[in-house]
Amino acid sequence: MSETRPNPWNETPAPGQALLPAHVYAASRDWGGYFRSLAHLGPRETLLAALSSFDADPPADASRDAIDLGCGDGRDTAELLRRGWRVLAIDASDEGLDRLRRRNDLVHPERLETRRASFEDVTLPPCTLLCASFSLPFCPAHAFPRLWAAVTGSIRPGGRFAGQLFGDADDWARLPDRTHHTPDQARALFEGFELERFQEERRDSAVDPVSHPKRWHVFHIVARRAGQPASAPSSRVS
Repeated sequence: MSETRPNPWNETPAPGQALLPAHVYAASRDWGGYFRSLAHLGPRETLLAALSSFDADPPADASRDAIDLGCGDGRDTAELLRRGWRVLAIDASDEGLDRLRRRNDLVHPERLETRRASFEDVTLPPCTLLCASFSLPFCPAHAFPRLWAAVTGSIRPGGRFAGQLFGDADDWARLPDRTHHTPDQARALFEGFELERFQEERRDSAVDPVSHPKRWHVFHIVARRAGQPASAPSSRVS
Protein backbone atom coordinates (compact mmCIF):
# COMPACT_ATOMS: atom_id res chain seq x y z
CA MET A 1 0.00 0.00 0.00
CA SER A 2 1.41 3.39 -0.96
CA GLU A 3 1.97 5.98 1.71
CA THR A 4 -0.55 8.82 1.80
CA ARG A 5 1.27 12.14 1.74
CA PRO A 6 -0.19 15.31 3.22
CA ASN A 7 -1.07 18.15 0.92
CA PRO A 8 1.56 20.90 0.82
CA TRP A 9 1.20 24.24 2.63
CA ASN A 10 -2.49 23.87 3.57
CA GLU A 11 -2.52 20.51 5.35
CA THR A 12 -3.84 20.66 8.93
CA PRO A 13 -2.57 17.85 11.18
CA ALA A 14 -5.07 15.87 13.21
CA PRO A 15 -5.28 16.76 16.93
CA GLY A 16 -2.15 15.51 18.64
CA GLN A 17 -0.37 14.76 15.36
CA ALA A 18 3.09 16.30 15.01
CA LEU A 19 3.92 18.44 12.02
CA LEU A 20 6.03 16.71 9.40
CA PRO A 21 9.21 18.33 8.05
CA ALA A 22 8.52 21.36 5.90
CA HIS A 23 9.78 19.75 2.69
CA VAL A 24 6.99 17.15 2.89
CA TYR A 25 4.27 19.79 2.76
CA ALA A 26 5.95 21.56 -0.17
CA ALA A 27 6.50 18.45 -2.27
CA SER A 28 3.67 18.97 -4.76
CA ARG A 29 3.29 22.74 -5.00
CA ASP A 30 -0.17 23.75 -3.82
CA TRP A 31 -0.12 27.14 -5.48
CA GLY A 32 -3.72 27.90 -4.54
CA GLY A 33 -2.85 27.66 -0.87
CA TYR A 34 0.26 29.73 -1.43
CA PHE A 35 -1.62 32.52 -3.22
CA ARG A 36 -4.32 32.66 -0.55
CA SER A 37 -1.80 32.84 2.28
CA LEU A 38 0.11 35.79 0.78
CA ALA A 39 -2.72 37.70 -0.93
CA HIS A 40 -2.53 40.59 1.54
CA LEU A 41 1.13 41.41 0.88
CA GLY A 42 2.64 44.09 -1.36
CA PRO A 43 5.61 44.11 -3.75
CA ARG A 44 8.90 42.55 -2.72
CA GLU A 45 11.74 44.68 -1.35
CA THR A 46 14.14 43.58 -4.09
CA LEU A 47 11.77 44.89 -6.75
CA LEU A 48 11.34 48.18 -4.89
CA ALA A 49 15.12 48.55 -4.59
CA ALA A 50 15.59 47.99 -8.33
CA LEU A 51 12.83 50.47 -9.16
CA SER A 52 14.42 53.07 -6.89
CA SER A 53 17.70 52.64 -8.78
CA PHE A 54 15.94 53.17 -12.10
CA ASP A 55 14.17 56.26 -10.75
CA ALA A 56 17.52 57.71 -9.70
CA ASP A 57 19.20 56.83 -13.00
CA PRO A 58 16.58 56.29 -15.74
CA PRO A 59 17.48 54.11 -18.74
CA ALA A 60 19.05 56.20 -21.49
CA ASP A 61 16.63 54.87 -24.08
CA ALA A 62 13.65 55.55 -21.79
CA SER A 63 12.51 51.93 -22.14
CA ARG A 64 10.58 50.63 -19.17
CA ASP A 65 9.69 47.11 -20.19
CA ALA A 66 9.76 44.41 -17.54
CA ILE A 67 9.30 40.68 -17.28
CA ASP A 68 7.72 39.32 -14.10
CA LEU A 69 8.89 35.71 -14.26
CA GLY A 70 6.85 33.46 -11.98
CA CYS A 71 4.45 36.34 -11.39
CA GLY A 72 1.99 34.38 -9.24
CA ASP A 73 -1.00 36.52 -8.33
CA GLY A 74 0.72 39.66 -9.56
CA ARG A 75 1.80 41.59 -6.46
CA ASP A 76 4.97 42.75 -8.25
CA THR A 77 3.26 43.19 -11.61
CA ALA A 78 0.72 45.57 -10.07
CA GLU A 79 3.51 47.77 -8.70
CA LEU A 80 5.32 47.82 -12.03
CA LEU A 81 2.17 48.90 -13.86
CA ARG A 82 1.50 51.57 -11.24
CA ARG A 83 4.97 52.98 -11.90
CA GLY A 84 4.43 53.16 -15.65
CA TRP A 85 6.26 50.02 -16.80
CA ARG A 86 5.10 47.68 -19.55
CA VAL A 87 4.96 44.15 -18.15
CA LEU A 88 5.09 40.65 -19.55
CA ALA A 89 3.81 38.50 -16.65
CA ILE A 90 4.68 34.80 -16.96
CA ASP A 91 3.56 31.93 -14.76
CA ALA A 92 2.93 28.20 -15.08
CA SER A 93 -0.19 28.42 -12.89
CA ASP A 94 -3.54 29.25 -14.48
CA GLU A 95 -4.85 30.16 -11.04
CA GLY A 96 -2.05 32.64 -10.49
CA LEU A 97 -2.67 34.36 -13.83
CA ASP A 98 -6.42 34.43 -13.19
CA ARG A 99 -5.83 36.05 -9.80
CA LEU A 100 -3.53 38.60 -11.41
CA ARG A 101 -6.13 39.60 -14.00
CA ARG A 102 -8.79 39.95 -11.29
CA ARG A 103 -6.72 42.21 -9.02
CA ASN A 104 -8.54 45.37 -8.04
CA ASP A 105 -5.32 47.41 -7.98
CA LEU A 106 -4.28 46.91 -11.60
CA VAL A 107 -3.85 50.13 -13.57
CA HIS A 108 -3.04 50.60 -17.24
CA PRO A 109 -4.05 47.06 -18.25
CA GLU A 110 -3.13 47.96 -21.84
CA ARG A 111 0.51 47.75 -20.70
CA LEU A 112 0.11 44.18 -19.43
CA GLU A 113 0.63 40.95 -21.35
CA THR A 114 0.20 37.59 -19.62
CA ARG A 115 1.65 34.29 -20.72
CA ARG A 116 1.37 30.76 -19.34
CA ALA A 117 4.68 28.91 -19.57
CA SER A 118 6.80 26.55 -17.50
CA PHE A 119 10.42 27.23 -16.63
CA GLU A 120 11.43 24.22 -18.71
CA ASP A 121 10.31 25.76 -22.02
CA VAL A 122 9.94 29.51 -21.44
CA THR A 123 11.39 31.98 -23.95
CA LEU A 124 12.07 35.56 -22.94
CA PRO A 125 12.16 38.74 -25.03
CA PRO A 126 14.59 41.59 -24.33
CA CYS A 127 13.77 43.65 -21.24
CA THR A 128 15.16 46.40 -19.04
CA LEU A 129 14.08 44.74 -15.78
CA LEU A 130 13.57 41.08 -15.02
CA CYS A 131 11.78 40.40 -11.75
CA ALA A 132 11.84 36.83 -10.40
CA SER A 133 10.58 37.01 -6.82
CA PHE A 134 10.86 33.64 -5.04
CA SER A 135 10.25 31.81 -8.31
CA LEU A 136 13.53 30.57 -9.85
CA PRO A 137 14.21 27.92 -7.14
CA PHE A 138 11.10 26.08 -8.35
CA CYS A 139 12.83 25.23 -11.61
CA PRO A 140 14.07 21.62 -11.70
CA ALA A 141 17.84 21.46 -11.49
CA HIS A 142 18.25 19.83 -14.91
CA ALA A 143 16.45 22.75 -16.58
CA PHE A 144 18.04 25.58 -14.61
CA PRO A 145 21.10 26.21 -16.84
CA ARG A 146 18.88 26.80 -19.87
CA LEU A 147 16.50 28.98 -17.84
CA TRP A 148 19.34 31.05 -16.41
CA ALA A 149 20.84 31.59 -19.85
CA ALA A 150 17.44 32.86 -21.00
CA VAL A 151 17.18 35.17 -17.97
CA THR A 152 20.60 36.75 -18.34
CA GLY A 153 20.32 36.90 -22.12
CA SER A 154 17.06 38.82 -21.95
CA ILE A 155 18.34 41.70 -19.78
CA ARG A 156 19.71 44.59 -21.83
CA PRO A 157 23.01 46.29 -20.91
CA GLY A 158 22.25 48.64 -18.02
CA GLY A 159 19.16 46.62 -17.13
CA ARG A 160 18.56 44.88 -13.84
CA PHE A 161 17.63 41.57 -12.25
CA ALA A 162 15.62 41.59 -9.01
CA GLY A 163 14.71 38.41 -7.21
CA GLN A 164 15.68 35.50 -5.01
CA LEU A 165 17.63 32.26 -5.10
CA PHE A 166 17.46 29.59 -2.40
CA GLY A 167 20.54 28.37 -0.55
CA ASP A 168 21.76 24.83 -0.02
CA ALA A 169 20.91 24.94 3.71
CA ASP A 170 17.20 25.53 3.02
CA ASP A 171 14.80 22.78 4.13
CA TRP A 172 13.49 22.47 0.57
CA ALA A 173 16.94 21.69 -0.83
CA ARG A 174 16.24 17.97 -0.42
CA LEU A 175 13.35 18.11 -2.91
CA PRO A 176 14.30 16.75 -6.36
CA ASP A 177 12.35 19.35 -8.35
CA ARG A 178 14.08 22.43 -6.93
CA THR A 179 17.32 24.28 -7.60
CA HIS A 180 19.45 25.49 -4.67
CA HIS A 181 22.87 27.14 -4.58
CA THR A 182 25.76 27.70 -2.24
CA PRO A 183 26.65 31.39 -1.69
CA ASP A 184 29.61 31.09 -4.07
CA GLN A 185 27.49 29.41 -6.74
CA ALA A 186 24.83 32.10 -6.45
CA ARG A 187 27.37 34.90 -6.84
CA ALA A 188 29.01 33.14 -9.80
CA LEU A 189 25.74 33.21 -11.73
CA PHE A 190 26.05 36.98 -12.01
CA GLU A 191 29.18 37.16 -14.09
CA GLY A 192 28.81 40.26 -16.24
CA PHE A 193 26.58 41.95 -13.65
CA GLU A 194 27.25 44.41 -10.86
CA LEU A 195 25.72 43.10 -7.64
CA GLU A 196 23.91 46.07 -6.13
CA ARG A 197 22.39 43.91 -3.40
CA PHE A 198 23.34 40.41 -2.31
CA GLN A 199 21.77 39.68 1.06
CA GLU A 200 22.05 36.17 2.47
CA GLU A 201 19.24 35.32 4.89
CA ARG A 202 19.28 32.29 7.18
CA ARG A 203 16.39 31.60 9.55
CA ASP A 204 16.52 28.32 11.44
CA SER A 205 13.37 28.80 13.53
CA ALA A 206 10.90 30.09 10.98
CA VAL A 207 7.78 28.96 9.11
CA ASP A 208 6.65 28.45 5.52
CA PRO A 209 3.78 30.51 3.99
CA VAL A 210 1.14 28.77 6.12
CA SER A 211 3.04 28.39 9.37
CA HIS A 212 4.72 25.00 9.01
CA PRO A 213 8.15 25.04 10.68
CA LYS A 214 10.85 25.56 8.08
CA ARG A 215 14.53 26.46 7.86
CA TRP A 216 15.03 29.23 5.30
CA HIS A 217 18.20 29.98 3.35
CA VAL A 218 17.59 32.71 0.79
CA PHE A 219 19.64 35.15 -1.29
CA HIS A 220 17.94 38.48 -2.00
CA ILE A 221 19.54 39.95 -5.11
CA VAL A 222 19.49 43.10 -7.21
CA ALA A 223 22.05 43.14 -10.04
CA ARG A 224 22.75 45.52 -12.92
CA ARG A 225 23.98 44.12 -16.21
CA ALA A 226 27.29 45.63 -17.27
CA GLY A 227 27.44 47.96 -20.23
CA GLN A 228 25.60 51.07 -21.26
CA PRO A 229 22.04 51.07 -22.57
CA ALA A 230 21.46 52.33 -26.06
CA SER A 231 21.12 56.09 -26.36
CA ALA A 232 17.70 57.54 -26.89
CA PRO A 233 17.00 58.08 -30.61
CA SER A 234 17.32 61.69 -31.71
CA SER A 235 14.09 63.55 -32.43
CA ARG A 236 15.88 66.25 -34.47
CA VAL A 237 14.80 66.50 -38.09
CA SER A 238 17.74 67.22 -40.39
